[in-house]
Amino acid sequence: MNQKRKIATVSLLVDDYDKAIAFYTNVLSFSLIEDTKMNDSKRWVLVAPQESECSILLAKASDEEQKKYIGRQTGGRVFLFLHTDNFERDYKNLLENKVNIIRQPSNEVYGRVLVFEDIYGNLWDLIEPK
Repeated sequence: MNQKRKIATVSLLVDDYDKAIAFYTNVLSFSLIEDTKMNDSKRWVLVAPQESECSILLAKASDEEQKKYIGRQTGGRVFLFLHTDNFERDYKNLLENKVNIIRQPSNEVYGRVLVFEDIYGNLWDLIEPK
């Protein structure tokens, strides 16, 4: 059986919609795909790098249990992998925006990589593949 499937969206816990939108659009230069009010406390907010097939749902934590996992959805491991066509441009942008670089750039068998954290402490790999 031939199935055509893809991961469309990944949920990311945040504490505030507007703060998260500002970081992902202003600092990482993602596009705001959608921002729809669902009810008085919930919005459907999607961001993504330009031309990406996968988006991130910025999901505001709704209770104390969810709030415990903001920034730690993967238990301290790298959570998301952002590929770039220009490592130096994006590295410079991270530095200019005072984004915390956890692991400095290095050349690996799969490409040039560094690890940074977003405003919540989630770890990201920035990778320019070989």
